[in-house]
Amino acid sequence: MKRQNRYGLFMSIPMYIFTLVFVLAPLCYMVLLSFLTRAEVWGVVNEITLENYQNIFTPVYIKTFYESLKLACICMVFIILVGYPFGYFMARLSAPWKKRVSMLLMIPFWTSALIRMYGWIIIFRSNGILDKFLMGLGITKQPLKLLYTYPAVVVGMVYALVPFMIFSVYSSAEKMDWSYVEAARDLGASPIKAFFTVTFPLTIPGLMSGIVLTFVPSMGLFFIADILGGNKVVLVGNLIQEQLMKARNWPFAAALSVTLMLLTSVIIWIYRKVAKVKDLEGFY
Repeated sequence: MKRQNRYGLFMSIPMYIFTLVFVLAPLCYMVLLSFLTRAEVWGVVNEITLENYQNIFTPVYIKTFYESLKLACICMVFIILVGYPFGYFMARLSAPWKKRVSMLLMIPFWTSALIRMYGWIIIFRSNGILDKFLMGLGITKQPLKLLYTYPAVVVGMVYALVPFMIFSVYSSAEKMDWSYVEAARDLGASPIKAFFTVTFPLTIPGLMSGIVLTFVPSMGLFFIADILGGNKVVLVGNLIQEQLMKARNWPFAAALSVTLMLLTSVIIWIYRKVAKVKDLEGFY
């Protein structure tokens, strides 16, 4: 028994080393950097200050956080509307079709996300594929200005993140005991009532997992806002990139990153609380 414990401890050493070197150490450095003072020319000065966090509360930066949260919420609504039904009905497919649909969902990940976003430029640009399609159907009479707009960014975000919601809901729905639904139907419940009283509560853990996997990244995917929104849509990720690459204000960029990390941690904490409550309900 002791030999097995030693072997397990030995095998877990690489995981601990990786966590310390590539996770904990960068996080500690980022937090420390956020309290330092920016040098006049380059780098930082070893002077502790709270000015970096105080600057976050200026109206322009508060607005950036607000816009990022608003965009994340809007995208989340569309991701749920698309991803939840897709994942649910995907779980009802036969085994061969489940594999086929899963493969179709994973194929886009074999291509760089940047290339896929540039594909949307071809679709949204003036006289592009979408314009020609709409004008061919007689829906529009002149090209639409869709590229570099807020809706274009929303579409790009939804396209990039909806597979995570689909697979989360699919994983939860596939493990569900469908005999509960059949029992509800035998007791006289309509299909809609059986769904909302049995199926939906049992798939909430998958829905919440999808929300965490999509809501958190949507606040930092600045390259989608750059490519499809131009400079019209500024997210927290855009602001961090600007402070790092242009302003060279590394402490303020670190403070923004720490604040964003805290916001995402709150979301994950809420998810864990909801998941814990659902587990207790299932236990009782």
